[in-house]
Amino acid sequence: QVQLVESGGGLAQSGGSLTLSCKVSGASLDDYAVGWFRRRAPEKPHEAVSCWQSSGSLMRDITYYADSVKGRFTVSRDNAGNTVHLQMNNLRPEDTGIYYCATDRHVGRSSWFLSSLYDHWGQGTQVTVSS
Repeated sequence: QVQLVESGGGLAQSGGSLTLSCKVSGASLDDYAVGWFRRRAPEKPHEAVSCWQSSGSLMRDITYYADSVKGRFTVSRDNAGNTVHLQMNNLRPEDTGIYYCATDRHVGRSSWFLSSLYDHWGQGTQVTVSS
């Protein structure tokens, strides 16, 4: 059974930083991509933030970013195990929301941002950025 647990959310000031972590169990990150999504309000849909995917070789892993976070957020895999981190720098008030990680085996360049494709989701972690 695939399970995901997010951690690292909290309160930050505008311009500050936070690092979110997504620990995955029951699946190997060699086979699954890990996407990050956020919901800015309960009535809003999931918004794609970033995605990490193994390249399956010694080459650099594959990463994707929404335009709104490019240059500020970095997604990476923990070498020690099945954890993916989302380093968020230069945070803005509009980054506030509940952040979720999710996994899927088949997403790629043209689909990583489609929340409906992801099979397994974490419970979410709140990020609040004050101005």
